[in-house]
Amino acid sequence: MNITNMPSSGFSDSKTHYPILDGLRGVAAVMVVLFHILETFSGGDHTQQVINHGYLAVDFFFVLSGFVIGYAYDDRWGKMSLGGFFKRRLIRLHPMIIMGMLIGAITFYFQNSHFFPGIQEVPVWKMLLVMLVGFTLLPVPPSMDIRGWTEMHPLNGPAWSLFYEYIANILYALFIRRLPNALLAILVIMAGAALVHLAVWGPQGDVIGGWAIDAPQMRIGITRLLYPFFAGLLLSRIVKPGQISHAFLWCSLLLVAILAFPRLGGHEHLWMNGIYDSMAIIIAFPLIVYLGASGSPSDRPAARMSKFLGDISYPIYIIHYPLIYLFMAWISKNNDYINAGSTGAIVSVVIAAIIVLASAIGIAYACVKLYDVPVRKWLMKRLMIHSK
Repeated sequence: MNITNMPSSGFSDSKTHYPILDGLRGVAAVMVVLFHILETFSGGDHTQQVINHGYLAVDFFFVLSGFVIGYAYDDRWGKMSLGGFFKRRLIRLHPMIIMGMLIGAITFYFQNSHFFPGIQEVPVWKMLLVMLVGFTLLPVPPSMDIRGWTEMHPLNGPAWSLFYEYIANILYALFIRRLPNALLAILVIMAGAALVHLAVWGPQGDVIGGWAIDAPQMRIGITRLLYPFFAGLLLSRIVKPGQISHAFLWCSLLLVAILAFPRLGGHEHLWMNGIYDSMAIIIAFPLIVYLGASGSPSDRPAARMSKFLGDISYPIYIIHYPLIYLFMAWISKNNDYINAGSTGAIVSVVIAAIIVLASAIGIAYACVKLYDVPVRKWLMKRLMIHSK
């Protein structure tokens, strides 16, 4: 089993962890940023999106999460309470949720554009109230949709996936951890069938969605959560990682290829892309997690890259979208110049996109070093002293 000798978190009793899986989470997170940057130019048409399947990174995160949760906690319940588990998860996840909402609030009024035409009319008190609710990760009601996109978290859209991550953690702690593997396997099969039904026979030919609290979007969110998370959990229980050379390289290439693959079927044959999404989530992602758990970085540069990507993986995901909002606003305000298609316009767009990506990486790294790790250490000292 190729795992590092140092714990992945600051908990004194944390298990050692899989370094390649950390790095792969970072690869997927960077692909999400690129997906969202390029989504600005798709005109809302999913068939025209470059890095077309970048949205599947969320489903990959859920597989990873289920695998890591099972590995880290399945054998601890005799000496760990429910309260101790929930404290650990809150300490691990929640500081960056607060930071993401704070960045979203700071940048909110700079995002005014034809994409978000009502921003300047939002009173400051309402924006701050949305921020405070966002700190709790509770979805805001439609009356507090200050952006107009029906997002459950208007200041930081991708926080919807953390909302479902918390649901998965609650289900695991209260019920699913008690299931024998046979029953868990039945649950995984049923969840997989629901996923295929959504992707292949659903109205979109994909699994995109989950960010709103209306019934159709919540169905998508729950469906996207259940199979990946519980498949990852089952994988952690029944599969023993092997020994695979250069696993980080091969897994990264495979993951990038899956997330960047063009849309299949167009508007006429939506089911074709639905099959692709289903096979990626049901087969390819668990395979990549298994391969990643079966290897270790082959040399020092690979180890450093894997560690760096692992360090920024969660922060870059949870803080990048306010920068995307700003990028969209900039594109909107310079729309005529950009549409002219001159060499100068193309260069300007490329430079702006690079600045967004570099800023997301830089802010994420700064958050890790200056905020996330120090805050988690502080919380552990005060909240975990008497907790099992």
